[in-house]
Amino acid sequence: MKFSYFNLLLFSVPLNILINDHSKYSSCKHTSNSKTTKPHRSLCECELYSPANYDNDAEMKRVMQQFEDRTSQRFHEYDERMQSKRMQCKEQCDREIKKIILKDKLEKELTEKFATLHTDIQSNAIPTCICEKSMADKMEKGCLRCGGVFGGIAPSVGLLGGIGEAAISVLKPLAIEAAKKAAVTEATDLATQAGMNAVSLKIEKLATVFTERDGFVDLSSIVTSSTYNNGPALLQSAKELIGDACKVPGKDSTTSFYNSITYSGESNIEGFAQAGRTAYNETLPLQKALLEKAKVGAVEATYGGYHISIIASIVAIVVIVLIMVIIYLILRYRRKKKMKKKLQYIKLLEE
Repeated sequence: MKFSYFNLLLFSVPLNILINDHSKYSSCKHTSNSKTTKPHRSLCECELYSPANYDNDAEMKRVMQQFEDRTSQRFHEYDERMQSKRMQCKEQCDREIKKIILKDKLEKELTEKFATLHTDIQSNAIPTCICEKSMADKMEKGCLRCGGVFGGIAPSVGLLGGIGEAAISVLKPLAIEAAKKAAVTEATDLATQAGMNAVSLKIEKLATVFTERDGFVDLSSIVTSSTYNNGPALLQSAKELIGDACKVPGKDSTTSFYNSITYSGESNIEGFAQAGRTAYNETLPLQKALLEKAKVGAVEATYGGYHISIIASIVAIVVIVLIMVIIYLILRYRRKKKMKKKLQYIKLLEE
């Protein structure tokens, strides 16, 4: 059987090895499969790195060309930067040279002109300029002071306004609750008075039915806030008021008036209490609603006025501060503009 070839130097020698079947031989031959590493290099390997191979390799040519292109581009950019910097340096030097020449020329001219003067200028002869403050400067400082004062007051006013708002928010519900209680009390009094009036009206009608011959007695005084809606109390008070007048003189009997108010019927005094209760129940909710609306509305208006006054004071102070700040900024801008012009003139004169 034929195996691969071994390269020895520059020649190829085929080796034919016959392999026999293991069954024909009883003895086993062991061969080593490990390959020894050569400590030297052959001439064919050295020729792979020769210059001729570099020149013939297309990839190597492409890499070298790319390197040359990039190197030339970088040198070109460096030359351009250097030229621009040289130009800038040259322009700067020219400007400095012109300034120096102009300065020397002006100094020479001024020296020649002062040399021709023979006048003795005293220090007292130099005029002094007293710059009075203009109205704009005074107003600017005034606005600055006012803005500072109001700016310092504004936080205090805001704090006091916040305290006032907190007090209003706490006191307002209490005032509304007190107003509702007062409305209930007044409505109860008015309803009680209406019930008493209804009972008194019923008692006054008895005068049209009974006369003194019937033993009539005026019972208007028995109607009070504690008896107008209580039938037994009205009857007991009426009996105490009539007293002995209920008896017929010379007879062992009572008058018709007494019998009418004490026994059942339309003239029964106990029935008058129902009229008082009806008038009370009808009057109480109406008066309660009206009085609550009036009193709660008065509380709302009062605390609303406090709220509006606090807000108005804070807004007024803030508006005043803003106006002062705006005026100050406008005047400051104008002053800076004037100072800028003056500095430009001075700079031109110095140049």
